[in-house]
Amino acid sequence: MPTVLIVDDDPAILEVLRTYLRAEGHTVLEARDGHAAWPLLAQADVAVLDWMLPGRPGVDLARDARTAGLSLPLLMLTGRGEEEDKLSGLDGGVDDYVVKPFSPREVTARVRALLRRAGVREVLTTGALDVNLRGREVRLDGAKLELSKLEFDLLVTMAQHAGLAWTRERLLERVWGSDFPGTERVVDVHITGLRRKLGDTPDTPRFIETVRGVGYRFREDDPDSA
Repeated sequence: MPTVLIVDDDPAILEVLRTYLRAEGHTVLEARDGHAAWPLLAQADVAVLDWMLPGRPGVDLARDARTAGLSLPLLMLTGRGEEEDKLSGLDGGVDDYVVKPFSPREVTARVRALLRRAGVREVLTTGALDVNLRGREVRLDGAKLELSKLEFDLLVTMAQHAGLAWTRERLLERVWGSDFPGTERVVDVHITGLRRKLGDTPDTPRFIETVRGVGYRFREDDPDSA
């Protein structure tokens, strides 16, 4: 489930792009100005930036991202269609442009193309486990698993970062959202359900390991090669 960062100070644009990109199966991060967007760039697989952002224009944000060594694809939304402006942005590290007013379908199509070009996979395969990110389908040993939306999002979040130990707090924020009113206990409940469907046990995990004193980790090695 690739993560897309949208940066625009227009709430209507944020809403329509959020709707279309989530329908594509993407995780969506949002910011309304360049300063708020900066720390989120490292969490995204692709970013959609408005040229005229408050505080830190999109073109400056793109240039700073490249200077900092961030390689994620950058798509610029702009009302500036002049060739010199486009060249300036491309020289600063922008990968593609969409001129306003735009079709949200065109933006989602260009995001898909940038992700393919960047090598972001649409299917994750770990041993006998296949996770179709766009189709939101999971198969284990060829059999389809019936996962809830939260179980799927939880699985993808960890599988995309195999080997990384996640605290319950980080999983709660990433999967449920920072405004979720529940407690970290909900993570344990969903991990238990997910493990049951994967045929996992805490003592002999095939996919999801418990990291004592921390939280959980998706196994980095092939679980069927041991």
